[in-house]
Amino acid sequence: MTVPRPTIDIHSHVFHRGLKLASGRRYAPDYDAPLDLYLKQLDENGMTNGVLVQPSFLGTDNSYLVECLTATKGRLRGIAVVDPTVSPDELYALDRAGVVGIRLNLVGKPLPDVTSPEWQALLAQIKAIGWQVEIQRNAGDLAVLLPKLLDQGVNVVLDHYALPDPKLGVTDSGFQSVLKLGASRKVWVKISAPYRNGPNGEQFAKQAYPLLRDAYGVEHLLWGSDWPHTQFEATQSYAKNRKFLDELVTDADERARVLAAPRELFRFSS
Repeated sequence: MTVPRPTIDIHSHVFHRGLKLASGRRYAPDYDAPLDLYLKQLDENGMTNGVLVQPSFLGTDNSYLVECLTATKGRLRGIAVVDPTVSPDELYALDRAGVVGIRLNLVGKPLPDVTSPEWQALLAQIKAIGWQVEIQRNAGDLAVLLPKLLDQGVNVVLDHYALPDPKLGVTDSGFQSVLKLGASRKVWVKISAPYRNGPNGEQFAKQAYPLLRDAYGVEHLLWGSDWPHTQFEATQSYAKNRKFLDELVTDADERARVLAAPRELFRFSS
């Protein structure tokens, strides 16, 4: 018998207003996006699995993330936010719960010195347990940061088409530099949330996708819903973003390969 390919959403968030918010947050929603509602989105849109990314406004308290991963018994994986000085014991506890990487949301923040001793120690741990580093940052800065991360031997996942300057789109020199990193085979790119790439985000995505496919290969491109589309809730929905994937990747077999691509990296094969 042929086993059906999984369909995996690799970028979503769950939260509710009863959770403790991080100090220094840039934003916090005034509504709930609980686990059961996310699972409903998966079911209604034919998705077998999902990945919960720790929202930045919850900081390094990953307890709700862990609670959700535990409740779904392997259907979901998680990406945590941790302090660089996190202990190995905490990382291993997150690993057992189904966390497969850390997130660096660096929008509006100074770039970390990933060559410092504390970052080198953390990245060595990340590599040792087979996790990934997910980054949200504009493409120009990624071009500077990524080589330093790759020197540490970790796998890297870039959010939202690598976020080039919306005015420049695919001609952004940072985006062009990101394309060259496809040859490393250590970098993956999320084809998610085109609306975070400016008012012409969908048009940009259609220009960017073939370039990313040629540079990285289909298996290194990952689709994410970005549910519940924080700060874009009025114009976005899960179904709308899933439908756009059909417009972006018109070949059915290629689209199936994109949706199944996260299987190994996110440990859905185990």
